[in-house]
Amino acid sequence: MTIHDFATTRRGFLAGTGLVIGVAIAPKFLAASTMGVQAGGAPDLKPMNAFVKIGTDDTVTVLSKHIEFGQGPFTGLATLVAEELDADWAQMRAVHSPTDNKVYANLAFGLQGTGGSSSIANAYEQMRKAGATARAMLVAAAAEAWGVPAAEITVEKGRIKHAGSGKDSGFGAFADSAAKQVPPDDPKLKDPKDFVLIGTDLPKLDTRGKTDGTAIFTLDIMPENLLVAVVAHPKHFGATVKSFDDTEARKVPGVVDIKQIPQGVAIYADNTFSALKARDALTVDWDLGQAETRSSQQLAAEFASHFDRPGLEATNTGNVADAFRQEGIQTLESEIVFPFLAHAPMEPLDAVFIKAADGSVDIYNGAQFPGFDQQVAAQILGMDESKVRVNTQLAGGSFGRKAQFGSPYMQEAAAVYAASGRDRPLKHMWTREDDIQGGFYRPMYAHRMRGAINADGQITTWEQVIVGQSIMAKADLDSTSVEGASNLPYKIPNLKVTSHNIKLAIPPLWWRSVGHTHTGFAVETFVDELLARVGKDPVEGRLALLEADSRHAGVLRKAAEMANWGAKAPEGRAYGVAVVESFGSFVGQVAEVSVGPDGAPRVHKVWCAVDCGIAVNPNIIRAQMEGGIGYGLGAVLFDAVTLGQGGRIVQSNFHDYRSIRINEMPDVAVEIIKSTEKPTGVGEPGVPPVGPAVANAWRKLTGAPVRQLPIVNLMSS
Repeated sequence: MTIHDFATTRRGFLAGTGLVIGVAIAPKFLAASTMGVQAGGAPDLKPMNAFVKIGTDDTVTVLSKHIEFGQGPFTGLATLVAEELDADWAQMRAVHSPTDNKVYANLAFGLQGTGGSSSIANAYEQMRKAGATARAMLVAAAAEAWGVPAAEITVEKGRIKHAGSGKDSGFGAFADSAAKQVPPDDPKLKDPKDFVLIGTDLPKLDTRGKTDGTAIFTLDIMPENLLVAVVAHPKHFGATVKSFDDTEARKVPGVVDIKQIPQGVAIYADNTFSALKARDALTVDWDLGQAETRSSQQLAAEFASHFDRPGLEATNTGNVADAFRQEGIQTLESEIVFPFLAHAPMEPLDAVFIKAADGSVDIYNGAQFPGFDQQVAAQILGMDESKVRVNTQLAGGSFGRKAQFGSPYMQEAAAVYAASGRDRPLKHMWTREDDIQGGFYRPMYAHRMRGAINADGQITTWEQVIVGQSIMAKADLDSTSVEGASNLPYKIPNLKVTSHNIKLAIPPLWWRSVGHTHTGFAVETFVDELLARVGKDPVEGRLALLEADSRHAGVLRKAAEMANWGAKAPEGRAYGVAVVESFGSFVGQVAEVSVGPDGAPRVHKVWCAVDCGIAVNPNIIRAQMEGGIGYGLGAVLFDAVTLGQGGRIVQSNFHDYRSIRINEMPDVAVEIIKSTEKPTGVGEPGVPPVGPAVANAWRKLTGAPVRQLPIVNLMSS
């Protein structure tokens, strides 16, 4: 099938739609990243600024500097533009922006990238100003054409009007002349009380394409004469190729070549099936000299040996040592081990390389940090960065997996392409097994917590030691290891948190909600146990430890109210509660749990209250809370990447590293706290509270606190 055939059959009604500033016009089969464009050909798009284009057909196309992998930036950023532009939602479109670390920088990072639940937070004013600027330019163009004062012109629902003359127009008629206007230096933004679109449940721009199959992901890109490549990786972290025998692999029909690259052995074939069959037939002798050969159990023992050693100080207030020596106190201790976790997005890593006629290269991939990908690819290919274009595609999830400083995946993909001879388009693919066993996990952690309660039943002392890898590869304190613990929200006079950085051959990476994945669980289960020790209600006890007017307290009260906290739980069930702040957003959750038929936790319902500042799109916020609860619940109940005897990776696919199933998903109720604060993130903050809420309910049901995750050990079932 040719490129043209692909464009005009399977996804034909989107063919030819998606021009992007600064990027060469892509082949037709790559054009469908513009969501919602209808049949009839591409409109003539006029740039108002780097983020907004107006089409002659009245459409408004927003260039998203953030990748869309399901968390909603296409819709959120378009909402911000549409609000200030006074556009009608039906005319809004979104595409990924070109790669440019300056023009399209994440204002929180200083370079182009998506992560840390920062998309809306960093772009809130920037995108509103882009919309307001475009509006001012349209109004100026209309005023000039109609010969009326700009101050007399109004814009509403995508129509430009002058009441005195009765003139009325859509945006498209003035797109060309507006693009030539001088943009205002500081366009006036609306007062939030005047918002029309912000705060409403607008439908997502990418829903249609993702449900009818017209959305294009990297896997869908199939140019003529495509070469498919997979890489044989070691089953031990840190192992390298000693030698390999490709005799049998080369006998597989469709195999084109086999070459060693720094990351392993690359197999090139005319199709995916042949590449995978050849990889199975390949014999590789791996050098384990620098490999990690300890098991997860041995690592856990190694981590625990650091508990009594001096660590890196994150927080030290009051005098913990003296407080533990006071008379009449009760003490409690808890040790918890957290396993390695894979991100396991639905779409594994992949990238397509296509050489243009002038020798430049286009790369198509779900780029979370496209600037890094561009730099790395150019370096490995020995080309100037201007000759390497990274075209960001829709991606099937990430959860942090594609957010890698130094772009190690692109290092491998570019090395594979460089070794191919570059005479054919190439698709480099990872399988699910490659992904689950490929490292860059949420690190393994061990926590030890000690607490003291005085004779009055007050928690006076808290000491927490955290042992694990530094995601930032730091020798000193890594904030991502201690966040959520070092800034404990509870009023405890004596508080000490220390950390130990462990070096392993296993590459670590942030995982959805980063440090809060483990600190939220450790903190919220331990405070629950301390409160239970003195007979205090988990909600009232927490509220007594929080500032009454804090946002922590606000979401905790709301979640408790939603769950009718204080009423007796249904027979055989218990309620658990947790409240966690992450990425500037505050989330309280109550979980209703029973012991299932198999003896494992059965979560029936989760009530969730979230305070994320101004709610740009409540529909997306609720969806992200629901998705975060499902994702976090699956991890807490089932997920662990373990190293077996000799350090070999045990899990390989969804059969032994499984997601929560639809019949296991609880009913979820979400309420959003009304706020005038600037918006914060929602992609990650729904994850941390669900684990401790479930664990706290489980302890009430069984009397057994959770000391190791996952709660359900699939390997022994």
